Amino acid sequence: MVTKKIENKGIENLLSTKTPSIVDMLLGRGTEKVVDSETLIKEVHDRVLKSLNHEFLYSTVTEESEIFLRGKILQSMDMAVLFVDLVGSTDMILNLPKEKLAIVFTTFAQEMAYVIKRHDGFVLKFVGDAVIGYFVAENLSASVANRAVTCAESMLKILKLGINPILKSNNLPELKIKIGIDYGENTIVRYGDDLQESHVDILGPSVSMAAKIQNLSQPDQIVVGDDIYTKLHKSIQEYFEHLKLDKSEWSYKSSKTKKIYPVYTYIGK
Repeated sequence: MVTKKIENKGIENLLSTKTPSIVDMLLGRGTEKVVDSETLIKEVHDRVLKSLNHEFLYSTVTEESEIFLRGKILQSMDMAVLFVDLVGSTDMILNLPKEKLAIVFTTFAQEMAYVIKRHDGFVLKFVGDAVIGYFVAENLSASVANRAVTCAESMLKILKLGINPILKSNNLPELKIKIGIDYGENTIVRYGDDLQESHVDILGPSVSMAAKIQNLSQPDQIVVGDDIYTKLHKSIQEYFEHLKLDKSEWSYKSSKTKKIYPVYTYIGK
């Protein structure tokens, strides 16, 4: 069993050291609906502790997406798509006992999904060791871009301060993630005639590009496409720098300009 008193003290010490972030900046401006990372970290900490003690079971987090998509079949919508992938999963599969492996994978997937939901996104699906989320641009594309990148930043903080300290104290491997985000028009499709049971999904260039961008990311790094970057407020763009790659590393072209599609990496401040 985990000693909760010790763990709680540890998380408070970690939270007492704040670093500048996109979330902090947006909260200070008061112009966006932003979720405080510290609130998220405390929520995560409590769930992970209870999960390790078999006192908490994660619930389904894809139902809202299913309902939303089934009402939009064959419609095209602008959205930001986010891929978050677990680094080193193959080594964990080979070296961890099945029970511990299940705990680690479930904790990672569900907690990343919860972060997406708290930032008003939808959890599309879990694919192996990756979680895919999307943020619909019903009105302002800039607001959606901001939410997507603040969600990604929150994921890194939650992993570092809310999940890894608990895993480490329980002799479980600490986790690292790679995140890719892109923006564009996607079409909602249904595979089959059953209105309630047939699989629903989103198809479009931003889905494919977000997956490719995520593959460029280094561990604990966020990489975004130009269609996200250009929609960010200038004060947020300062947290990113252009990722210079040669053609052997990145050769994908923009469908708009027909030139190499620019990507940007999060550098913080």
